[in-house]
Order: sequence, then structure tokens, then C-alpha cells
Amino acid sequence: MNRMEAAQQEAAQLPRMPQRKLDNIPGDYGWPLLGATVPFLKDYHKLVTERAEKYGLVSKGSVLFQRGVTLLGPDANEFVLKDPEHAFSSRAAWNPILEKLFTDGLMLRDFADHKFHRRIMQQAFKKPALASYLDRMNQHIGTEIQDWPVGTELKFLEHIKTLLLDVGAQIFFGLEMGPESDKVNQSFIDTTEASLAVVRLKIPGLLWHRGMKGRRYLEDFVTGLIPQKRNSDTPDFFSELCKAADEEGGLTDRDVMNHMIFLLFAAHDTTTSTLCSIIYMLAKHPEWQEILVEEMKGLGKTALDYDDLGKLEKTGWVFRETLRMRPPLTTFPRRTVKEVEHQGYVLPKNTLVNISTLYTHYMEEYWSQPLRFDPERFSDDRAEHKKHFYQWVPFGGGHHKCLGLNFAELQTKTFLFHFLQRYRVSVKEGYELPTQQVPLIMPKDGLPVTIEKR
Repeated sequence: MNRMEAAQQEAAQLPRMPQRKLDNIPGDYGWPLLGATVPFLKDYHKLVTERAEKYGLVSKGSVLFQRGVTLLGPDANEFVLKDPEHAFSSRAAWNPILEKLFTDGLMLRDFADHKFHRRIMQQAFKKPALASYLDRMNQHIGTEIQDWPVGTELKFLEHIKTLLLDVGAQIFFGLEMGPESDKVNQSFIDTTEASLAVVRLKIPGLLWHRGMKGRRYLEDFVTGLIPQKRNSDTPDFFSELCKAADEEGGLTDRDVMNHMIFLLFAAHDTTTSTLCSIIYMLAKHPEWQEILVEEMKGLGKTALDYDDLGKLEKTGWVFRETLRMRPPLTTFPRRTVKEVEHQGYVLPKNTLVNISTLYTHYMEEYWSQPLRFDPERFSDDRAEHKKHFYQWVPFGGGHHKCLGLNFAELQTKTFLFHFLQRYRVSVKEGYELPTQQVPLIMPKDGLPVTIEKR
């Protein structure tokens, strides 16, 4: 039995409901069947905050037809994410939501199987690889944003999704996206949105049907490229993964295809979320646009080198503060594979456990005036983020900490370097961004902004 089969068998042995009741844990299961699904989808931050005020940092509840326990705060984040005893399964928690959409992605693997695949995937994010990505990003981003419409309202979400898909296709796939670009982009959108489908039936017109159709398109698109990439010498991750699959053994073409779909999703959608949030915050706080431009001009360059990234200190503050206030992934689910105890509460084997990035990032015990956009809180002088190692967790932590965290910062800084030195960005007076908070933080209205040349 290989690693994958063993992990699947272990997850399959975990029924969806805890074997023991959670009577000792405060909370409620809400409406019959639906539980708190409606407020969860409508305003997750409000829901988790209200439940914390009512029940404390440990509570039971029901969302998306699953009963479970929510653990809040940095200590809870450390307990679940660090997981030294391998008590928490990511696969068993995510599978009911993502199994058919992002099959066997790295986030949907556990323990030895996860470690094996992570070791192969992390080659895409080591320093030499990141430096090579930066060289290609500079030219591509600088060229593409030149044609963005000036002086008229544009939907930033649409523009940045297209740009980042092209960049990701070039960097990870070694492709110049042609006519299929729009189809690939829409397939990713449909696949991601289907993760929230309540009715999971293949009925034309329903969210689930569109998501599964998008998934099938992506499977065909990626699988069709594997023979070419296996024999290619191009310096992209797709080619390297195909070679690693042959050299390491244990990776099938389907493994390669699943990894590439999940990689592009993880690198594309989370950075799209991050840049939408940053542009919104900079538009609402234009003084920070000028602070960052001054820092960037201080480099005296028209393109970034890898060693320049660390010099963009204030840009890094804005990146981190935005991820504090608007982390792309607002909650991390896990499922226990054995009985554990937290703060005096026993969590039986097979309990669904959720921790909340968003809640932690607004705790007044750790952040001064947490509702305020204040990038300087991440400066060396203040270092508010260093009170607890697990208080700032937009990239998770422990065994499943996001492999692409350095890539995300590199791509974000590169885009801002080219964009802010060319444009000023603004939103209408009084505008407040309507936001979808799950599964990823995204603008509901496409984020209408106006850009003007400097």
C-alpha cells in the first residue's frame, strides 16, 4: 500500500460525526440541518466574534452540514497547526468541501504522504527558483499594466486576475496564455466558487455543475500538456515536476495534474485576494501610496532584483498589515484522528475543529486598535506581531504552513513596484468594499477603482 492509499484509507475510516457527543463544550448547533451556514456565508467575522462573546474561545457549532468545535486565539492556532502528535487531519477536514474540486492537492494530504509530496513541491519555492520568477515577472507585469485604462472606473479584480493568471501560467507552466486564457480563468473561478455549493448535484445552471465542468476542463488542459513537459527543457515548475515524478517514483500523471491545478489555484487566487485588499487599503489611505513610492524610487531602479525585496521594508509592512486585516483564508479546518484535550475540554477522535485566522488578527490582547489600518505596527520599533508566534497566521503554520508565502510576497512587491510608480489609485468618496469572506476573501463587486498616471 502506497502513501496515498494509506492516507485515503485512514480518512475513509473517519465518519463525519464525532464518535462521542460534545455535551461538555459550550455552544449550539443553530437551525436544524443548516446550523449557522447562512450567517457563516454572509458575514463570517461577525458570526465568529458574536459566538466568542457568547461562549468563549472554545465552542461547538454547525456549518455546511457539519458539526464541530471552534478553537480561537494564538494558543489554539499553535495547538492545532503545530500538531506535534499528528492528531489533526487536514485531508479529512477539507475533503467534504474540496475533494472533487481540488483532488489530492497538497492541502488535502496528511502526515507521511503530505511530507513526501511537500518535499517535491517545495522545489518551486526555493531561492534560485524565486529569483528566476522575479526576472520574468518584472518584464511581464511592467508591460501588461501599461495598457490599463486611465481616468475611468475599472474593476480591479478582473484586471489583476487576468494578469496573475498569465504570470502563473508563464512561471509554473512555461506557457504564454493565448485564446484559452479566458476559459482557464473562468474554470478556476467556477471551481473555486463551487466549494460553497450547498446543493451538490450536477444540474445545469447550479453552482456545483459549473464547478465540476470547470474542474474537468482544467484536468484536460493540464493532462494534455504532460507529454510535452516531460520532454521539455524549459525552466518552469511543470517540467521540473514531471521530471521529479520520473526520478522519485510514486508520482503518477494524475498526481502531477492534481498538483499543478492546486498550485495554480493556491498561487493565483490567494495573491489575487491579497492584491485586491492592498489596493483597496492604499486607495482608502493614499498617504501610504506616497510613502511606498518614495521607498521604491530610493532603489534607483526600473526593475527589482531579488536582493531588493528585503529593502522594501515599508512595502512589507503594508503587505503584512493588509494580511492581518484581510487574510485570504479566514479559517483553517482540521479533523482529529485521535482524542485530544485543549483548555480542559476533551475533543473526541473524529471531531471537526476550526481555528480562525480572522478572529485572531483582531484580538485586542495582541493588536492595538485592531480595526485601524496601521502598517507601522509591524516595524521593528513596535513589533506587535511578535507577542505570540501564532498570532499572525495568514499562511497557517506547522506542517501545512503555506509553501508559497515567499512567492506571495515577491509577487505582491513586484506588482506594487511597477504599479504604484506608474499610477495613483483611488475609490469613490465614502466607498466601502463589500467582501466575500469564505472560502477566500474577495471583493463582491469587483473592486471599482480609478487610476491616474503620475
